[in-house]
Amino acid sequence: MSNAARAEHTPAGRPVPRPALDSSDLSAAGLRAFFNISRDWELSAEEQITLLGSPGRSTYFKWKQDPESARLARDTLERLSLILGIYKALQILLPDPKAADTWIRRPNAAPPFGGRPALDRLLAGNISDLVAVRQYLDAMRGGWA
Repeated sequence: MSNAARAEHTPAGRPVPRPALDSSDLSAAGLRAFFNISRDWELSAEEQITLLGSPGRSTYFKWKQDPESARLARDTLERLSLILGIYKALQILLPDPKAADTWIRRPNAAPPFGGRPALDRLLAGNISDLVAVRQYLDAMRGGWA
């Protein structure tokens, strides 16, 4: 049964509005996923801070200790989305979890990387670098480029 068929309706037949996701819900879920990926990728605190867009160290440690209290800016949420997409693409392309998790640290001759590891590109600090890695992986999967 589709979600539309399961949706609740008012007596007049109109769908009952669902509460929108709060930005704190997205922030907490995104941060929890990010910290799990960081563990799998064996990222240092400094690398994590850079990937998050360079928040202050105290902010980073507060987010790490209590993701539920975070209210992330749009830029940070976009960064999290890109990192989650990169992680997912790697899991699809490289079904061996160890190979998928270590890919970002291995030298890569593909044009976006110039013989350097993808992590170097990710840590350049620009959101466009995260986009470039995501697009490369999506193209390798046969998705959009």
